[in-house]
Amino acid sequence: MTEQNRISLGMVGGGPGAGIGAAHRYGANMDGAFELTAGCFSRDPDKNTEMGRTLGLDPERIYTDWQRMAAVEGKRDDGVRAVSIVTPNDSHVPISLAFIDQGVHIICDKPLATSFGDAVQAHVAARSGGVIFGLTHIYACYAMVREARERVAAGELGELLMIQLEYATGGRAKLIEAQGDAGAQWRLTPEIAGPSSVLGDIGTHAHQLARFVTGLELAEVSADIHTVVRGRVADDNAHVNLRFQNGARGQLWASYAASGLGNGLQLRIFGDKGGLAWAQERPDELWIRPVDGSQKLLRRGEVGLSEAARRSSRMKIGHPQGILEAFANYYNSAAAAIAAVDAGAPVDGTSFEFATSRDGVLGMKFVEAAVESSAGNGRWVDATVDFASLESPLR
Repeated sequence: MTEQNRISLGMVGGGPGAGIGAAHRYGANMDGAFELTAGCFSRDPDKNTEMGRTLGLDPERIYTDWQRMAAVEGKRDDGVRAVSIVTPNDSHVPISLAFIDQGVHIICDKPLATSFGDAVQAHVAARSGGVIFGLTHIYACYAMVREARERVAAGELGELLMIQLEYATGGRAKLIEAQGDAGAQWRLTPEIAGPSSVLGDIGTHAHQLARFVTGLELAEVSADIHTVVRGRVADDNAHVNLRFQNGARGQLWASYAASGLGNGLQLRIFGDKGGLAWAQERPDELWIRPVDGSQKLLRRGEVGLSEAARRSSRMKIGHPQGILEAFANYYNSAAAAIAAVDAGAPVDGTSFEFATSRDGVLGMKFVEAAVESSAGNGRWVDATVDFASLESPLR
C-alpha cells in the first residue's frame, strides 16, 4: 500500500505496559497498511500523554477520553477511518458503538463482548452502519493455518469426523492477580471479563480457529467449567465436549492453570481420508497424515503451498515467522476489506479471511452455552445462532 493510501488509524487503550497494544501497532505498521494518527491510550492523563508523544502523534489528537475522540475524529476531514480497541472486555461494545455511529471501521480485541446480547448489538450496528467490524482472532492468520484451511476445503481430509482443540497455558497457575498483576486482575474479574474468564479469553480463540479451518459450525456443547487455583474468584479451567452441525464430534480443553505450559494452542482434525495437526508454538509447521500413505510435514515457505499461505509469508523457509507477523496478516486483510467497502463494496462478513463481529457473536454464544451447560451438570446446550433473524440487509 502506498503512503497516500495508508488508512488513518486510531487506538483506544494500549498504553504504557500494555503488551497487546504494542502487538496491534506492530501489526498495523509492519507492511504499511495503516498510519496511527490518533489515540486515547490510558485513563491516567500523564501516561496517556506520554504514550501519544512516544508514538509521535499530534498533541491535538491525543484524547483524554474515547467519547470525545469518537465525536471529534468523526467530524474531521482527515479523521480516523478505523480504530483499534485494545481495552478490557466490558468496554468493547460501548467504545465500538460510539465509533460505528461516526462511520469508523472497527478492529477490536477479542472477545467481542461480555454477553451474547451485547455482541449481537455491536454486530447489527456495524452492519447497519456499513462498516467493517474486525475481531482480532490472530491465530487464524498464521500462514500454515490458512494452508490447513485450503487443504480441508479441497477435500484432502475427506468427511470431517473429529476436531480436537487445546489452549492450555500455565501463566496464571498461581494467584498472580493477588500479587498486583494488572492484566490478570481484570481478566479474572467476572464483571469485567464476562461469564467465563478462561473461555472468553482463550477458549474463544480455539473455537474460532476450529471454525475457520473446518468451515463447520457448532450445534451443541456439554461443558465442565471450574476453578483450579485456590482463592481465585473466576474460573480458570474448562473441558467442553462439542457436537458440530455436520455430525462431527470434538473436545476443547482451555486452561490458565496448566503448570509449566507456555502458549499451548493446538488443533487436530480427523476425517475419513486423513488428519492434520497444527500447534501455535511451532506455527511454521503443518502435519498432514493420510489414512493410506506416509505423513507429511509441510513448512511455511515451501514450494507448492497455497496462495493463501504464500500471501501470508514474508520470510524464506527456515526463517521463522511469529505472532507479530500474524497480527500484520490480520491488519493487511482488514485493510483490503476496508478499502473495498469504502469504494462501495458490500459488507459481507462471511467471505473475509479474518475474524469479524460475526465470529464474536458465535464466540459469545459458545461461551454462554458452555456456562449454562456446566451449571446444569454438563447437559447438552444449543450453541447455534440464527443470523438471518438478527442481521440487517446488506448495504
